[in-house]
Amino acid sequence: MKVPLSLRVNGKAVSAEVEPDALMSTFIREHLALTGTHVGCDTGQCGACTVHVNGRAAKSCNLLAAQMHGAEVTTIEGITPADGSLHPMQAAFKACHGLQCGFCTPGMVMSAIDLVQHWPHGTEAEVREGLEGNFCRCTGYQNIVRAVMQGAKSMGV
Repeated sequence: MKVPLSLRVNGKAVSAEVEPDALMSTFIREHLALTGTHVGCDTGQCGACTVHVNGRAAKSCNLLAAQMHGAEVTTIEGITPADGSLHPMQAAFKACHGLQCGFCTPGMVMSAIDLVQHWPHGTEAEVREGLEGNFCRCTGYQNIVRAVMQGAKSMGV
């Protein structure tokens, strides 16, 4: 038996019927075709699937889609400004070379935005701690941390 689901994703109303055990990450990628949200571990360990739910970072592979009824969800696709330019955090990741293969980058960017919105003047150590739930297997994190700190300045929070 499917469950009705109504929510807002990237500012748009979405309605669907989902299996009770459908993961939000699967719903985002397969039902909405928003493939910027990556799935790396399906256990909430890597952070590649991070989205914003009601303004806070959340790992979508740990959420049932049915739990999101009435929620406001923002994916990596939803942070793009109206003019199509990069979000300041994305621009900082690009400028600071805060990515290599790019697999972790959408989740890292979403976590970083949440981090600086709630902790805008974090030190390097605090940024590293704030990104603890996101794994990057390619970089040494130094450029990611620099990108988050530069992105915080660019976001003007």
